[in-house]
Amino acid sequence: MKILFICSKNQWRSPTAEKVFHRFNNYDVRSAGTEEGARNKVTMGHIGWADLIFVMERKHLRRLKEKFGLQLQNKTIHCIDISDDYGYMDEELIEILKARVSEFIDVPD
Repeated sequence: MKILFICSKNQWRSPTAEKVFHRFNNYDVRSAGTEEGARNKVTMGHIGWADLIFVMERKHLRRLKEKFGLQLQNKTIHCIDISDDYGYMDEELIEILKARVSEFIDVPD
């Protein structure tokens, strides 16, 4: 399964998710951001590649729909409601990510 995690700048939340989940169940995981200054800005290529997309906040979903509307029609997208309050690989962020994402995919303990 190919999983894409989206946040704003692709600095803290989505890169943490990418690092944490790439080890699980042989998932192929990438991350990107929605803002102009994002480290890795989300592209049509990311959207086409992904089987499953997780956005950190509703604003990310809105931005994706504005930019990639038609390309998202057959995509599964989940908003996991994680605010931008954590640093890269923050232990609390990792625990929240595992809990929220485990509602949709298998996440080992």
